Amino acid sequence: MKKSIQLIVSLFFISCVVFTNCVPKRQLKMAQSKIDRLKKDSTATHNSLTESNLKVDNLQNEKKGLQNEKAGLIDEKTGLQTKNTNIQKDLYNLSTTSNLTIAEQAKRLQNLQGLIQAQRDAINKLQKTIGDALINFKADELSVTVKDGNVYVSLEEKLLFKSGSADIDPKGKQALGKLANVLNSTKDVSVMIEGHTDNVPIKSVKYEDNWALSSARASSIVRILTKDYGFDATRITSAGRSEFHPIKTNDTEAGKASNRRTEIIISPNLTELYKLLNQ
Repeated sequence: MKKSIQLIVSLFFISCVVFTNCVPKRQLKMAQSKIDRLKKDSTATHNSLTESNLKVDNLQNEKKGLQNEKAGLIDEKTGLQTKNTNIQKDLYNLSTTSNLTIAEQAKRLQNLQGLIQAQRDAINKLQKTIGDALINFKADELSVTVKDGNVYVSLEEKLLFKSGSADIDPKGKQALGKLANVLNSTKDVSVMIEGHTDNVPIKSVKYEDNWALSSARASSIVRILTKDYGFDATRITSAGRSEFHPIKTNDTEAGKASNRRTEIIISPNLTELYKLLNQ
């Protein structure tokens, strides 16, 4: 629209120049003044249209945002309604199926709390015992922590293995021996060995990929604990986790080193707790 107006104005101006000798000066000034007004009106109209378009875009973006927020609130409402329904069902089942008196329920709850606290105390004691047994090893070689009611002994690759190998180094075998002494004297626990790698593809004739390497490393530790140190083979399992459970970013060398680890997860026997819960 602006270009059309400018073209008309330009033609008009040229015509006026061509016929200047034929048109009185007063009329020429009036024409020039009209041209100036048309230019101003054209610019103002263009600016107004631009501003209107920006407002429309902003309103459309705001509308989309509100629609997304509405959808999120609807999903949240549905989730809360589902939880509420499940809670109501649980309460109904409890009220219709339980024949326990209030005193019996209180005693059962007390027993349950005592059993849970006993399990917690046993796990904390086990963590301390293992930590004391491995105290001569450096913090960047291994760590002993409690998570989700289990004791995690995390051993770095440099303590156990050479790069790309599943053969355990002597120092690593020494650490496993100290750990085995604690495990052999601890009843009612089971052990899971998990091998982990970083995300760098392995280049080895012996191991097809990181899955194979992590599984082989976990199996090597199982053999050391059971065959060399006599831990009960019925209480231990192993798994290769490959690169898919990192604890740090693989974007740095330090992060990759932390991810190349073997975790020995020691879990308490919860049979008695399950029995009490199912009564």
